Amino acid sequence: MGELRRGTPAQVATADREIVISRVIDAPRDLVFEMFTEVRHLSRWWGPEGFTTTTRAFEFRVGGEWDFVMHGPDGTDYQEWISWTEIVSPEGIVLLHGESRDDPNAFQSILTFTPDGQATRIEMRTVFPTTELRDEAVEKYHAIEGGQQTLSSLAIYVTEMVQKGAEG
Repeated sequence: MGELRRGTPAQVATADREIVISRVIDAPRDLVFEMFTEVRHLSRWWGPEGFTTTTRAFEFRVGGEWDFVMHGPDGTDYQEWISWTEIVSPEGIVLLHGESRDDPNAFQSILTFTPDGQATRIEMRTVFPTTELRDEAVEKYHAIEGGQQTLSSLAIYVTEMVQKGAEG
């Protein structure tokens, strides 16, 4: 996935508009990647602590969409929409994420999955249209903490899957 602009001038130009979160997950890359490809997995771990997800439509393919609602612990519903723009299994995924298909404030996320011994390093690089939208996501919606919590939920879920596999 060398095309994902890691370390390129384009990335430097977006530094003031992005959030980068990474985590090492103790599972093989193929398994970690798979957790992003099926709604039965995503609905079990997606979102910050205390959030749940209801899927209205899901098709994992380039140009496919995931239309869903995230339910906050305070009862607030958040309309969400994702479209996948690039999928290179098991190396990475590029997606567009907003409230709806025509959301002018939608942001791009580049997810890379890199082997780290027997584990996998996942990096989520999120690029917002403007610095102001990035700052609002960080300050108002706690995007960094939420992203870290989401990857923590993924790590817990994958660990459970690995343990079930070892038991089964």
